[in-house]
Amino acid sequence: METKTRIKLLGPSDLTLFCKQKNYTLTAPAPFADETSCQCQAPHEKLTIAQARLGTPVDRPVRVYADGIFDLFHSGHARALMQAKTLFPNSYLLVGVCSDDLTHKFKGFTVMNETERYEALRHCRYVDEVIRDAPWTLTPEFLEKHKGFLFPLCSGMFVPTQRTEGISTSDIITRIVRDYDVYARRNLQRGYTAKELNVSFINEKKYRFQNQVDKMKEKVKNVEEKSKEFVYKVEEKSHDLIQKWEEKSREFIGNFLELFGPDGAWPSIPCDPTPSTPAKVETCSPAPGGTARQSHLAFST
Repeated sequence: METKTRIKLLGPSDLTLFCKQKNYTLTAPAPFADETSCQCQAPHEKLTIAQARLGTPVDRPVRVYADGIFDLFHSGHARALMQAKTLFPNSYLLVGVCSDDLTHKFKGFTVMNETERYEALRHCRYVDEVIRDAPWTLTPEFLEKHKGFLFPLCSGMFVPTQRTEGISTSDIITRIVRDYDVYARRNLQRGYTAKELNVSFINEKKYRFQNQVDKMKEKVKNVEEKSKEFVYKVEEKSHDLIQKWEEKSREFIGNFLELFGPDGAWPSIPCDPTPSTPAKVETCSPAPGGTARQSHLAFST
């Protein structure tokens, strides 16, 4: 899909219009057309697009005019303005923004009001000047006021810009409408009232209940994650303990075998060769006619 960028070209005789007008758009917001001090009345000389593409002196840029609604300003808008700005080697981009009254009358309701849309354009790096309350249809009087002429399409003074696929104001609004419940619940959590969100009493209670359910689910999820983490740590510790126990066991068995094994140190220890003295046992025989005397056992080694 293409959108038409309206272009007005100024020729070499228009030096006075630009000689004292500096570009501050890289360090400050773009100025509004009705607040700029330059009111040059120099005559104009028409350029063709081919002539403009050859380039002009640095202090004599070609004026390019683009207009639109620019509701919910996004990258698609910025890319269109980038195309307008880079049409020629040396250009000065004026952007017209339609007012709320015109837009609501001819296109429909907008999310952003005109002041917000003006300010969004002022902070786009490609824009040199913003024209507030731009007309819905270009007129010779409007272009003359801003140093331009109205050329019919066949004269070659209009250049189409390519639409950026996948992004548009309508697409963004569609996403919001599609996920309305999600955004309504989020904003209720952030402190907005049901009245501010235009939410009924029943829906407000439903959203708040859903938020409570989601919080409980999140808590359960956190507990499960912490439990898994705890179990993992326990398993890791158990593995370390088992590994250390196996290492100590192997070390103990090795030391035992070194000491008591067939080739160990203990069997090679020599025994004492001195023979032991046999034990002596003395017994007493009973005297004739008397009782037996107490036996005395004597052991010696």
